[in-house]
Amino acid sequence: MISALPEGVRVRLLYSVHGDPRAAAELVTLLSDRQSAGLDPLPTEPADLAPGLLRALRAEIRALPDDTRLLLLLAAADQYPVATHAFLRAVTAARLDTRPLETAEAVGVAHSGAGGVVFRDAWTRIAAYESGTPADRRGVHRLLAGVLHGVGETPRRSWHRGAGALGPSGRLAAELRGSADAARRSGHLALARILLERAAALCPDPAERSRLVTRAAADAWQAGDGDRARRLAADGAADDVLSGLFALRAGNATEAFDALLGAAAHRARPTRGNDSAEAGGAPDDAELSPAPTPHLLDPAAHLLARATEAAVYTGDLRRCREAARVAGRLGIAPPGTLGGLAAAFEGRYEDARDLLEAAAGRCGPGGDPTLLVHAGIAALLLGDHTRAATATLRAAGSARAHGATAVMAQAMEFRAYADFWTGRPQAGQAAATEALHQAYATGQDNGACHLQAALAMFAAITADADVCRERAAAARSYALARGLGLPAALAQWALAFLDLAEGRFAGAAARLRALAGFGPGHGHRAIRHLATPHYVEAAVRTDDTRIARGAHADYHRWATVVRSPDDLALSARCRALLAPGEEAVEHYRAALDLHARGTRDFERARTELLFGSALRRLRHRTEARDRLHSALAAFEQFGSPHCAARARAELRALGAPAAPTHAVNPTARLTAQQLLVARMVAEGATNREIAARLALSPRTIDHHLRGVFTRLGIRSRIELVRLIAESDEAP
Repeated sequence: MISALPEGVRVRLLYSVHGDPRAAAELVTLLSDRQSAGLDPLPTEPADLAPGLLRALRAEIRALPDDTRLLLLLAAADQYPVATHAFLRAVTAARLDTRPLETAEAVGVAHSGAGGVVFRDAWTRIAAYESGTPADRRGVHRLLAGVLHGVGETPRRSWHRGAGALGPSGRLAAELRGSADAARRSGHLALARILLERAAALCPDPAERSRLVTRAAADAWQAGDGDRARRLAADGAADDVLSGLFALRAGNATEAFDALLGAAAHRARPTRGNDSAEAGGAPDDAELSPAPTPHLLDPAAHLLARATEAAVYTGDLRRCREAARVAGRLGIAPPGTLGGLAAAFEGRYEDARDLLEAAAGRCGPGGDPTLLVHAGIAALLLGDHTRAATATLRAAGSARAHGATAVMAQAMEFRAYADFWTGRPQAGQAAATEALHQAYATGQDNGACHLQAALAMFAAITADADVCRERAAAARSYALARGLGLPAALAQWALAFLDLAEGRFAGAAARLRALAGFGPGHGHRAIRHLATPHYVEAAVRTDDTRIARGAHADYHRWATVVRSPDDLALSARCRALLAPGEEAVEHYRAALDLHARGTRDFERARTELLFGSALRRLRHRTEARDRLHSALAAFEQFGSPHCAARARAELRALGAPAAPTHAVNPTARLTAQQLLVARMVAEGATNREIAARLALSPRTIDHHLRGVFTRLGIRSRIELVRLIAESDEAP
């Protein structure tokens, strides 16, 4: 039944039950229709996730001797829900005999390890904790608190002190809140959330309790626990910042923009005393930013940066302008990406270049992840893919160092573009697939939609037509319902590229003309701009170049202003395509000279293919053969069989041999996803087992496996095992 759920719900469900198939099978039967559709958050408490499994495991624990259960309870409290690594110290302090653990080991519940007790699985550990009486649980928590005295152990000591409390305590609530702040500063957002939840449970003041829950929701969201964040937010104080953030990453981008821009304007007003929760306000907005220093970004500026992201997703020029106006009115320096997008959309290319250059320059190590993501976006718009890769990798690293799991997937969304541009579809596909899983696991369905569109583009390059259409359809359906112009346009571009590569030029031209006419929420000016070289190619093939010539003129003006070698090369290629006869040759040569200074190796190979074809028609046979062989070798290396097929067809028309000039490992023909499935099959896994491990449906795995057989020219799993073994042994 789990295979019938939407992909995002499947991933979150498996994440929530620690990947346990027993718990997953039980939970899927407990979901409401809205939860099954991904509209409501999934349960977060163990008793709601797998009540039947927990009952059986608690019964197993309760059948053990009392002294064994006590040791298991102490070990579980030391590990769940906060890992404190104090079990051995507690055993020593209380002078407990650990020999009763041998009974647990004999029945397979747990065993002793170098650092303490190792449970059979996560659910057995949870059952060991929950099988204890409330008094016993409080006792072991107080024991653990008493031995936690080391440097940096204060937050965990506070947790055990709070868990060992008999009832409400304002003093303990304040201690827990202070410890949560310390945990957040040190990058332990999940721990901060747990501490705040316990503080809220002990807080005697209802208003303060509500604020603590809301702050816990913010930490849960940044830590990547989207379901818990939504449930906590529903229980806490109303907060426009959280609502806007949720909408930005999993709702309507237009609504997110409006909420975040309004929150930025509100936070920029003169403060009335303290603007923190003590003064009765919402949680400090800077805490929603996983910056190394919580106040590295002014709260209003941070919210404006988030509003900018919403504008990027929608592609709405009016909202970009509105955000820039609000920033000016409030005296806030707008993020460079915001001003740069607005200027670029308005055709003020020199202004756009300067603003984007300033934003892209903020990609040094150790920076704020939000600014680093923006630096990566700015670099992509400038055609600087090396700097884009650096910025997005550093954004992911900074987010990882500070526990901000949610930002890691977002950073890798934009890293996928750098891989695509530089002709590394298999590496990019693998990274994007991992990021897609992470986006779904953290409840960021808008980011997942963007990654679906990116994966459609990778599939178009690697000639996996069915996957391209499936991913593009999923991305466009989701994007159009939520005003996400960026992934909607990217998915459309992927389909157009597939048409172009497979020789359906009229279809490609029609899609790209439609892309040029999309409005906010349906398309994106940046994607339309970047797709111009492909539009020109399709238009030339269909002898309908009037609109394409205008699109090229605008593209050339942008390329000239930003001085990107790759963009200038593609502009020269467009000029060659639009030029008659021999006149095209010099434009192609200029394009290849510029490609040599750039990074878009895949597009360089496509330029060589087009140039070789033009040379063949002009009867420059020797140079045509050299260009086409070079393009063929590149396409084989990139794993782009339809482009390679076109190069071979051109070589056959020349009467030249089209065999590859170097040996190619057969597995190099597979996409990253196909190679992963192939290796699992070679290891003996069934389709259903692979589906469970990858959080995909068995039907999708079957499709991938059929694609593997087709690309490798084999018919059975036995042949596949042999080929994988041979490829692993090859030097």
